[in-house]
Amino acid sequence: MDNERIREMFDSLGEVTIKRMFGGKGVYHQGRILALEVGGEILLKADADSAPAFREAGASQWVYEGKARAGPVAMPYWSIPDAALDDPDELSTWVRLAWEAALRAKK
Repeated sequence: MDNERIREMFDSLGEVTIKRMFGGKGVYHQGRILALEVGGEILLKADADSAPAFREAGASQWVYEGKARAGPVAMPYWSIPDAALDDPDELSTWVRLAWEAALRAKK
């Protein structure tokens, strides 16, 4: 996904910074990471407070295969619920939840 499209998705927060990482991109706002771009998909940060809302909306948690002994590793990033992909107001709600999780992670 190109950086301009990513920036548009996060317009409701204001300026975001995009940095290459892990073969994808990290999306930052005010120095805090709130999303990843992996394989052309945006994954929003969630935590114990917000993950249930993502799950209930049908989003999926990012899981990658760890080392052989560790097995699958669940990361604190979730797909954007389908309903938000075509609705900027709905997307703004999920972006805000990701930002709030990023703020809580810094405490």
